[in-house]
Amino acid sequence: MSNIKWPFLFLAIAAVACMGGVGIAISYRSIIGTVISLIAFIAVMGFGFTLKRKYRNEN
Repeated sequence: MSNIKWPFLFLAIAAVACMGGVGIAISYRSIIGTVISLIAFIAVMGFGFTLKRKYRNEN
């Protein structure tokens, strides 16, 4: 467990924050906030999967 991949940890935290943003926006009944949080979540997850594929092909 000593081999932490820091970029993936930060992306995971960012994805969780985006999911939390969706929940907060829904609680405030903000459609714009919900859409922005969902788009950010999709972007962070997509970047994470792209980065994972890049790292996998290098090793």
